[in-house]
Amino acid sequence: MPKKESFLVNRIKSVGFALRGAMLLIRTEASIKIQVFIAIVMTSAGFYFEITKTEWILQIFAIALVLGVEGMNTAVEKISDYIQPEFDEKIGFIKDIAAGAVMLVSIASTIIGLIIYLPKFF
Repeated sequence: MPKKESFLVNRIKSVGFALRGAMLLIRTEASIKIQVFIAIVMTSAGFYFEITKTEWILQIFAIALVLGVEGMNTAVEKISDYIQPEFDEKIGFIKDIAAGAVMLVSIASTIIGLIIYLPKFF
């Protein structure tokens, strides 16, 4: 019987798998590349405009939400294509819902950005 790995070893391996997944996502998906670029621009803007701690929290949450939901959307698309490589109306419906979720959090994040930054320009 193989020796069971410790909780700590399992957690370290899990973090490694998660980092690998994040890097694969960033390297292979055009939409994530764009969103990471926007995240870098917005983070730079935060430093430039010296946003408040609360604004930082909202901005970081918005960025993380968009990137996380986009990652889940990509996973849904990949598994859908694996399960059904040919066009399928039901798979298309599932993919559209996942893309819609990305759109909703992107709109909310844009509104958060406007609330934070518009007053700094006027």
